[in-house]
Amino acid sequence: MPHPGVGGSTNAVKKLDLEDGAIESLHFGEPEPVNIVVGRDGTIYWVCKSAGVILKQDENGVTTAFLTGLHKPSGIAISNKGVVYFTEVPTPGIAGGMNGVFSSSDGSNIQTINMGEPEPVDVAVAPNGDLYWTCRTAGVILVRTARDGMIRVLLAGLNKPTGITIDRGGRNLYYTEVPTPGVSGANGGMNRVVKYDLKRAQMTLIHAGDPEPTDVAVAGNGNVYWTCTSAGVIVEARRIHGASEDHDSEND
Repeated sequence: MPHPGVGGSTNAVKKLDLEDGAIESLHFGEPEPVNIVVGRDGTIYWVCKSAGVILKQDENGVTTAFLTGLHKPSGIAISNKGVVYFTEVPTPGIAGGMNGVFSSSDGSNIQTINMGEPEPVDVAVAPNGDLYWTCRTAGVILVRTARDGMIRVLLAGLNKPTGITIDRGGRNLYYTEVPTPGVSGANGGMNRVVKYDLKRAQMTLIHAGDPEPTDVAVAGNGNVYWTCTSAGVIVEARRIHGASEDHDSEND
């Protein structure tokens, strides 16, 4: 996204083949495509913040609008049942406003999950339906349990948490912290990528020193990927074969 907010520019949605490294352009011209997710059926969804829409593209490459008229959509996730969860941040940093977490299963009806957080940037959904999202300004990650719908703070005291994802077993959360965007570790930056084991309540540092680790994803084999916006790169952290880290669970 070299030109955020500019429609018809070189902003694009692309696919990277992890086996051969080939990059394929899927869509051009949106003013601000910020986050992307893939459903179990192969449908790709992404949010365009400044246009206030969520778009989707099927396996035939046909792109259509899933939701329109949104207020600065930011994060996006999709459940195993095909429910799309997303965040809206029209007033970043302002608590009690219109920022919130929402869902839609049909592209027409929108359900409110939670409102009032100052900056719910990104969202992730576990296989069992538990929902997690980062609130950058408040420095927290919140969780809504699918069993009872209760919302609580999972982690507090974080340093500008931004991107978030969860592995396929629902065991490990991965998130980025970006308190010093654009500043590398060599120049005093404190940005990092972290894993949080939900079962053990244990944090593990995956990487530190990138100038702007914005979004993060984890593959089925446990490899972790994140975008570094200002450096213009995608970074990979490979899981060491035979490591004690457990990516499986009863939900896998």
